[in-house]
Amino acid sequence: MATVDLDSVIAVHPRVSIRPEPFGALLYHFGTRQLSFLKDRILLDVVHACDGRRPLAEAFAVAGVPSTQTARYLRAMTTLVTSTMVTVSSVNEVAA
Repeated sequence: MATVDLDSVIAVHPRVSIRPEPFGALLYHFGTRQLSFLKDRILLDVVHACDGRRPLAEAFAVAGVPSTQTARYLRAMTTLVTSTMVTVSSVNEVAA
């Protein structure tokens, strides 16, 4: 399993579609046919901020993740990586 931390660079998998909903969003992976629910708007903002170029810490800042909630959102992003809704790389891989 990939390790997700604040230095991880994350991007939405190219085969994933995001549909915003009042409660957050639905993510559908066309490759695995998996459906995931994002149950909060801040998490949706984090996913949108994960552009494959910036570290997760910057995406959290852009999305307005409170510092007291960092661990919670790291767990949520780890779950999304495990389900292959998003992909992860390190800052060093992106810089190369």
